[in-house]
Amino acid sequence: MSYKWIKRLILWIPTITIGLWEYARHTVLLPYISMNLGNVLAAVIIFIITITILRHLFARLEDVQEKLNEERSLKAALQEREKLAQELHDGISQSLFMLSVKLDQLEMAKDEEDRIEKVDKLREKVRYVYDDVRQAISNLRTDPEPSDMPWSQSLLMMMEEFKHDSGIELHLDWQLSEDPLTAKEKIELFACLREALVNVQKHAQASDVWITGVSTADGFHCVVKDNGRGFTSDPFQVKGRFGLQMMKDRAASMGWVLDLTREEKYTIVNIRKGRKDVI
Repeated sequence: MSYKWIKRLILWIPTITIGLWEYARHTVLLPYISMNLGNVLAAVIIFIITITILRHLFARLEDVQEKLNEERSLKAALQEREKLAQELHDGISQSLFMLSVKLDQLEMAKDEEDRIEKVDKLREKVRYVYDDVRQAISNLRTDPEPSDMPWSQSLLMMMEEFKHDSGIELHLDWQLSEDPLTAKEKIELFACLREALVNVQKHAQASDVWITGVSTADGFHCVVKDNGRGFTSDPFQVKGRFGLQMMKDRAASMGWVLDLTREEKYTIVNIRKGRKDVI
């Protein structure tokens, strides 16, 4: 029996019982039972109903409430695990990947001067990873503090770092105003775009990537397009591609539409808020 039905029965049973008793009392029993005795019997009937039926229903209600509380606790724990997974992926995992890129570049150093330069950059990246880990731990303990840097500037810096670290030519056409975006939308859109670029660097073997962002009448439309090798099957079903699934889950949680398509020689990620036909 559901939680709602138990509550309804607890409310209905006494009401219906008293209604039936009063009807029988005034239509059949009135010549035999006085008003005072009828009132006493009404209280006795309610007491008996409470002891026999309502007591059982209240016990069932407590059991259902306990199960609901357990489900809420489990859901909260799963949400915390999901938050931890996102923190690890967005910060530590991607930073470690960039460290591996720096190590590859160090191995390809042309001479001693080039090697020293790359070692310095690697050391700088290690410090960045260290700060990133500390920030991730802090974010898990408390709410993350807002950055003093404007969101659009943070976005441009992230794209510049991608271009510098990957060597992939980046073509940017960004006309999306940050003013209509909520703080939550800025965080999630930033994470989705960063994940799209990381995937290009990891898997696409592309030479160029194009990023566009425009405001629409009821939202926005962002596109990340690359000329890499693409994919032959559904990339969201590939085992071990946690970043893509997280990106899809982020978009879904915000009510956005995210799709990944292959058109001619280009792989295209679309992130859209609002109706497709509204410009």
